[in-house]
Amino acid sequence: MQETKYDYLIVGAGFFGAAFARTVTDAGKRCLVIDKRDHIGGNAYTKKIEGIDVHVYGPHIFHTNSEVLWSWINQFTDFEPFINCPKALANGKLYSLPFNMNTFYELWGVTTPQQAKEKIESQTLVLSQPAINLEEQALSMVGVDIYELSIKHYTAKQWQADPKDLPPEIIKRIPLRFIYDNNYFNDKYQGIPKNGYTEIFENLLKGIDVQLNVDFINNKNHYKSLAKKIVYTGKIDEYFDYCYGELPYRGLNFETKVINTDNYQGTAVINYSDSDVPYTRVVEHKHFNCSTKSTKTVVTWETPISWTRDQTPYYPIDNEINRGVWKKYYELSKNEPVIFGGRLAEYRYYDMHQVIASALKTAKEELQ
Repeated sequence: MQETKYDYLIVGAGFFGAAFARTVTDAGKRCLVIDKRDHIGGNAYTKKIEGIDVHVYGPHIFHTNSEVLWSWINQFTDFEPFINCPKALANGKLYSLPFNMNTFYELWGVTTPQQAKEKIESQTLVLSQPAINLEEQALSMVGVDIYELSIKHYTAKQWQADPKDLPPEIIKRIPLRFIYDNNYFNDKYQGIPKNGYTEIFENLLKGIDVQLNVDFINNKNHYKSLAKKIVYTGKIDEYFDYCYGELPYRGLNFETKVINTDNYQGTAVINYSDSDVPYTRVVEHKHFNCSTKSTKTVVTWETPISWTRDQTPYYPIDNEINRGVWKKYYELSKNEPVIFGGRLAEYRYYDMHQVIASALKTAKEELQ
């Protein structure tokens, strides 16, 4: 029997695959990383347009409370400080996000936390039983004004369904801050790579064999023969040929344009809450990096679309039914000599620091 060339074949060059590959390579293992796309980095991939790092698959802001993870990722790039302070445009007016005292002042003119709490409490829906849909859940948490202003139509566009027809667990919590603070995240460490996310992946995969534009699913036997063990970060239902049915995701379309102005909207992200606007947010990429100097700007309009399996998967629709289907695939995966990891294989939403932590933990366990 011919000796395999690699210790690990890693399917997917996103954060899980790249972090795993770097860790085991540094421990002396041989890896081959493959990806069906024409670039590394997964959905965190950025590319230069007019000297601006464009977040091709939507905005990515790195944030974590873990000093260990912050130190780890800073080995592979330099970060600029960045605080995510998105705005919401509704009824022709801009409001601060997340919901905080700035928002409450903009909405009602209140100036103290007590005034804001009283206003919200006067509007909240009192339920005699658990909420039966998303609308009831939201109304019971934040009341009519905030729901109508920033949740109802935005959510309907995101999920392409009336909130009355969506399960309540989609909104498990709506953070309300009774301080004047527009910082979207609470994490100690926050930032954007100075040279874009792609540089991180180039450094993570330095010295590691990488093949792009290859389809593992259609060539399983060939690629399995190349390594002693497989790390699979793709869609778990696709791996098993959808035998228990398809796990759905939210689909997105990105329309990106170069605009001949140095400043289009004055901030990185504006959410569009009105029902008559098809897109959910507009992203101006140069505002992620304060050091970016360009006489032009690059803007992306993000619009939800119906999901089909040939599209790029973004957000898992993690409800009780879909989680039950995933569990069937998970049980099946126990019989495979394969490591399943990451957002698609585990069918869960991961922030970047979370998927990195998962990959590092998995690699450490492999090396024991």
